[in-house]
Amino acid sequence: MVVSISSHAIAPAVVLRGEGAWAEALSKISALCARPLLLGRSQATSSLRSALATDLLQSGLAPQPAELSHDCCEEDLQRLACEAAECDAVLAAGGGKVLDAGKLLAHRLQLPCITVPLSAATCAGWTALSNLYSMHGAFQGDVALTRCPELLVFDHGLVRQAPARTLASGIADALAKWYEASVSSGNSSDGLVQQAVQMARVLRDQLMIDGPLALQDPHSAAWARTAEACALTAGVMGGLGGARCRTVAAHAVHNALTQLQACHAVLHGEKVGFGILVQLRLEERLGGNRLAGQAHRQLLHLLRQLQLPVSLQDLGLSNASLTDLQQVCAFACREGSDLHHLPFAVTPGALLEALVGAAEPSPVAP
Repeated sequence: MVVSISSHAIAPAVVLRGEGAWAEALSKISALCARPLLLGRSQATSSLRSALATDLLQSGLAPQPAELSHDCCEEDLQRLACEAAECDAVLAAGGGKVLDAGKLLAHRLQLPCITVPLSAATCAGWTALSNLYSMHGAFQGDVALTRCPELLVFDHGLVRQAPARTLASGIADALAKWYEASVSSGNSSDGLVQQAVQMARVLRDQLMIDGPLALQDPHSAAWARTAEACALTAGVMGGLGGARCRTVAAHAVHNALTQLQACHAVLHGEKVGFGILVQLRLEERLGGNRLAGQAHRQLLHLLRQLQLPVSLQDLGLSNASLTDLQQVCAFACREGSDLHHLPFAVTPGALLEALVGAAEPSPVAP
């Protein structure tokens, strides 16, 4: 049997996780660089980043603070490339878009990259991929990187300070690994892809049990398992499966929703979770998949339990015009969209129906 050669980055060179991981990381950061660009964004994390900068200074490093003005976009990246001219590494501390920008900047400047997630909202701290947006927050495309970060620091104490909403969002994003990979890659003959898909199934089962418990008590073992599942384990699947373990309709819906200004305050995983409901509705109605109806009922209950959006109204789109929704559907159905990894054709009209009816309970099969 001939096995085709494939090459993709699988994991960060070093992962530090748990309570006190940041303090443990300082010596490793010192071994990687002397003058890191310390990249962040939101006001909510500014005090945390100041504390990180102080720790770096006390370790003999000379961090240069820098901030994103927008999402991960070309205008910011070009400005940051100038600011990083004297730096010898990029240390990105924040949410997914900060981590994506840090990885892409380090990739372009050929510098070591250190990711310090300050929430468990995505697995961006792990992966060799960055999503690019416009200055106005509209998704434009993704960029494959040659390597994962040199160092990922997942400090529970830092992540625990993020709002509970970010963890709920991370749960939805991680759940999508199973719902999308099982459709796009479930029949793959590649062993690593098969194993990544099965890991995604186990991850889904764990999150369904632990997710609600984690949100009730951020000091519980369930919280630690859930946070690491969202920020780390979900990244393992992307690393193992690579480009062959594809996203499908859930992320295509996310990407399309970002085209509407009214949706920009909604978190990445919140849009993705809604997108899973839309995908399951399409599988049920267009693909004739009864199991998709059962999965929809189960997921709808969980998302409501986690206080995640399940309808256009929940997403802040109750006043969206038909033209707005048609724009979303046209973007999701455009040529090259991940939506087309579904095993059946989807028209913009069928997608519009699924968007509007995403929160309708599926009928129970007789």
